Amino acid sequence: MSWFRITLHRSAIGLPERTRGVLAALGLRKRSQVVFHPVSAQFAGMILKVKELVKVEEVDRPLTPAEVKAERTPEPGFWLESYVAPLIVCWCKPRGT
Repeated sequence: MSWFRITLHRSAIGLPERTRGVLAALGLRKRSQVVFHPVSAQFAGMILKVKELVKVEEVDRPLTPAEVKAERTPEPGFWLESYVAPLIVCWCKPRGT
């Protein structure tokens, strides 16, 4: 069985109540929130109503909340983007003294 993985990418602030109702029916409240629904005509119709606000993928199985959180968690540590040479300061006397 296939599932829709629906992620809310745009906020519904300032949009009509009807649009916000569709998002509530899908179970989306916060940006970047992910929900899973079975592939059916009912959910496909709701997705089409808010297609500008959501990102949809078709997956084989719904992920658990722990698996979704693990996807979003960055790797520990940090990455060194580029090396900056140390600044050499010369404390010498000004000329002419």
